[in-house]
Order: sequence, then C-alpha cells, then structure tokens
Amino acid sequence: MSYDIIIVGGGIQGVATAYELAKRKAGKILLLEKTFLSAGSTGSCAAGIRAQFGSEFNVSLMARSLQIFEHLAEELDVTNDFLELWQGGYLVLAYSQAEFDGLKERVKVQHRFGIATEVLSPEEVAYRFPRVNIEGIYGATYHKRDGHADPLHTTFAYGEAARRLGVEIRQWSPVTRILVEDDAIQGVELADGTKEYAPTVLLSAGAWSTALARTAGVDLPIWGEKHEILITEPWERVLDPMVISFSRGFYIQQRPHGSFIMGLPPVNPVKWYDPEEFDFGPNSDFLSRMSNEATHVLPFLAQVNVVRQWAGLYEMTPDHHHIIGPVDEVRGLWVAAGGSGHGFMFGPVMAEQLSKWMIGEPMDIDLTPLAFRRFKEGKLVVEPAVVG
Repeated sequence: MSYDIIIVGGGIQGVATAYELAKRKAGKILLLEKTFLSAGSTGSCAAGIRAQFGSEFNVSLMARSLQIFEHLAEELDVTNDFLELWQGGYLVLAYSQAEFDGLKERVKVQHRFGIATEVLSPEEVAYRFPRVNIEGIYGATYHKRDGHADPLHTTFAYGEAARRLGVEIRQWSPVTRILVEDDAIQGVELADGTKEYAPTVLLSAGAWSTALARTAGVDLPIWGEKHEILITEPWERVLDPMVISFSRGFYIQQRPHGSFIMGLPPVNPVKWYDPEEFDFGPNSDFLSRMSNEATHVLPFLAQVNVVRQWAGLYEMTPDHHHIIGPVDEVRGLWVAAGGSGHGFMFGPVMAEQLSKWMIGEPMDIDLTPLAFRRFKEGKLVVEPAVVG
C-alpha cells in the first residue's frame, strides 16, 4: 500500500509528529511501532519538563513547549488529570560557586524568553523548601512552571488524536529495512516481509534509529546509553518541585499520587549501537548510589520504601541535541531522534515545528541547526545544562 508519509517509531516524537502532520493535512500517514506506543525511551523516562536550559536555542524551544503542555489537554481532548501535568517547578541546586555563577548566567538567557526563573540563596531554599538539605549548596534557581507529565498517557492522547485525524497507527509492526532506490526513499520493509511505500519516511525510533538508518546507507551518530530510575511507595505530599543537580547528576520528584521517582547517570556509560546488545537489566550499584544521594538531599526519604527499579535508554548524540530534519544523502529520509534524555519535554515543540518543515511551511523556531549535516560541518550545538 502507498502512503504520503511513513513514520517509524511510536514514542512521543513519532506520535506527536504524526498528529501535527495530520492537523496540517499532510496526506496519508502511516505510523509503525515495533511493540506498543511509548514502549521505548518515552515510557521509561521520568517525564520532567523544564525551561531551565542555558542556550538561547533550547530556552526558546522549551518556552514554546511549556505553552503547548499547558494547553495540551484541550488540544488533544483529554483532561489534565489524564495527562498528570504537574507544574511544581524545578529546583536546581548548585554545589560550588562556579556552578552557581553558571546558573545565574543561564537565568539571564531564560528571562529574555519570558521564563521567570528565580535565583535563591541557600537560606531562601531552606525557607521555601524546608525538606531540602542545604548542606554544601551555594545557591539554587527555581522556575515554578517547570514540572512533569505522564509520558505514556501523553503519548496515548497524541495517538488517539492522530487516529481521529486519519493517521493509521500499527503496533507490533517492527520495521527491519528502509527501502532506497537511486538515493531516494521508496518505503519500508517489515519483519514479516510486508513492504509499505511512501516517498517520505520519518525515522523516529530513538536508539533503534541508528541500526535502521544503516539499512539506507546512513550512519547516524546516535547511541543508546543505559540510565536507571527507581520509584518509591506513595508518601504524604511534601515536595512540589523536581530537585535536581547538574554537577551531581541526580533528579528527584514526587509524583501526583505521592511516590518519589528519581534517577542518576551511570558512572561508566557504555555506548550501545546495536539493538541486539541493549541492556535493560537492573544494577545494584545504581540502587546504592541513588539511595545515598537521595537521602542526603532529602533526608526524610530514609523512611520511604523503594518498590521498583528499571532501566531505559538515553538516545545520545555527540552534542546532547536531537538530530532532526532531512538527510541530504537520501531524498525523502527525515530523522527525529537523539533527544539525549530530553526527548519527552521537547517532543511537542519538535513535532509542531518539524511538521511545518516537512510540508514546507515556515517554522516559528528554526530547527535547521539540528539537521544531520551539522556533524559533517563541525557545527555542534552546545548546551551546558544537562544531567549526566
């Protein structure tokens, strides 16, 4: 069967882009997911949403993404309770004077885009967030509109909205090969031998994108990096913001139902390029390190029981930014992957702008600096405010 656009990957990026393309009447769209929607990195993430980045590029994107999230329930015809959108803020802790100075410089950038981040002294942190241990901190920044949402429910809501607009979504339909002839996209081949045809293919399969791109003769610099998360039993509501440290790597937040979810980057990360080698097994070292960090910054957590631990993949790139846009070497091949741990929060705005790019409409925020060609041109996009 023939389509106008085939999207490979059912995470937040692929599903949201399908919706945005359909909204713009981009033609007949097929989305293929190897298992079920949000089964990959999207469904494994902590689902934080923050505008506290350091580069003008990312702050501008997240200022828009926050606006989208704040109106997403109405846009997708669901409730905020379903999306579990919670804007309790992000509290970013600095553990050195240099780190604090860096946070304050980033706040200047954020203010230019209407992000009302506050700079807090240790004493102000203690007063406003008395559960937080201020030992060793030099200060913090706080933005009250930051927060989190449920990644599965958000993706499912985009999927249902896309279906209502005519998008065909097939789950349990793994793509094994991208079909190319004379350096132009022809379509895709599925694991059962079925071939589906389209002049445009959007590869949005996260860390699995690299292996698929190779079938089209393209070598994407995207790899999987295993990160682990744990979640506790529900507890009384005591913490509104996500508490995070870029230098120490931790993030801790209390979900709307009371459980605490938290993560910490690996000590010696392995670059996984081959899906056959991806490792999702639990690690006792993570549990020990995470427990120590969590009970240091939030001492009361020593009383709370851990109920589950899991692993997922950050889909990494050399500069911690998406690869998004057309691949010059293969006409009709587009990529939207490599969120480097920030894919969920950027998903709505990337989908909005990418859909415009794909159908030739002007973008409100220029995504061309994130195109694949930047690696050959040596034009990496630097972002200082990343965890891990």
